[in-house]
Amino acid sequence: MVFVYTTCNDADEARRLGKLMIEKKIAACVDTWPIQSMYYWEGKLEDRPQVMLMATTLEQKLQGAQDLIAENHRYSTPLIAGVDVRRINHDYKEWMVSQIV
Repeated sequence: MVFVYTTCNDADEARRLGKLMIEKKIAACVDTWPIQSMYYWEGKLEDRPQVMLMATTLEQKLQGAQDLIAENHRYSTPLIAGVDVRRINHDYKEWMVSQIV
């Protein structure tokens, strides 16, 4: 299993991206929550709210998730990370596979 992680400008964008991932069977589940981010952008320190999106998927779906996010994200340079998960419970894995394979 892989978590796909990205940050979004706002909750609407996170929901839109998450819905696309679910509809295209790229992710089995998408979670979002508000966060506060700090970073330099174009020489200026940004300190602003964003929304984190984390989706559960399989390794073979990771490239599709990265492509979908890159094509549909507002940011010109979004972070799109795949985080390997070593263990998950069997029942969840079976459910997840049934949703996206």
